[in-house]
Amino acid sequence: MMLQAWYDIVEFLLPFEWAEHNFMKNALLAVLLITPLFGLLGTMVVSNRMAFFSDSIGHGAFTGIAIGALFGGLQPLVGAVLFSVVFAVVITIIKNKSRTSTDTIIGVFSSTAVALGLVLLSSGGFSKYSSYLVGDLLSVRPYEIGLLLASFVLVVTLWVLIFNKVLLTSINQSLAASRGVNTLLVDILFTVSIAVVVTITIQWVGLLIINSLIVLPAAASRNVTGNMRRYHFVSVVISMFSGISGLIASYYLNTPTGATIVLIAASIFFALFLLRRRFSH
Repeated sequence: MMLQAWYDIVEFLLPFEWAEHNFMKNALLAVLLITPLFGLLGTMVVSNRMAFFSDSIGHGAFTGIAIGALFGGLQPLVGAVLFSVVFAVVITIIKNKSRTSTDTIIGVFSSTAVALGLVLLSSGGFSKYSSYLVGDLLSVRPYEIGLLLASFVLVVTLWVLIFNKVLLTSINQSLAASRGVNTLLVDILFTVSIAVVVTITIQWVGLLIINSLIVLPAAASRNVTGNMRRYHFVSVVISMFSGISGLIASYYLNTPTGATIVLIAASIFFALFLLRRRFSH
């Protein structure tokens, strides 16, 4: 009933050819739920220099899909989420306990995860799950919208509760600890939220480009913003604009939706990069 109400709203407000199709209405709603999360989480991913981390989570999700397929009965998405969460927690703990650089730790885990996934699917199951590499946003089904909505509510709620602690930890971990912040727990909550969002959306966005959708809006926003509140706002706006315009453009151009969204976000990044000196004055 709620989805039908959404269909009616879209048909009333958007009397265009692309909006006549239910799969486009579903994809549009998915974009409106996914892109704000990418915009929010991407700000701290870029600020903390963790761009490689979200990419490694995608590799971990691929291994989780392989594990789910290997054991049968376990839905690929369930296996992917479980493995990605464990993957994120282990990386975070080792990163906090080790003197080894973060990018080295992430690189080790990322390469191990993707290799393990390929080995597990080498017996003939790879072709069945190769669609996760490129994704298909237009394939989102009505019942999956509920999953996206639940993820949106949970991540935004968590973000409101822990953002100040995440920010303080990212600026000065020792200072955060002296203020009574459990820096390891905050780090884990942040990385797990990234893991859940990446893993749930990977089937529609694709492993090969999902990292770009997290990094590009925030990186573009950073070119033209000077304070944290504006940084978040502009990142979310760029992410949502790229998602909506990319979805519509892919319909008319008959191009992969995820890749089209990434190209628009990349164009915005380069445009704002060239204009950044004007905004700094």
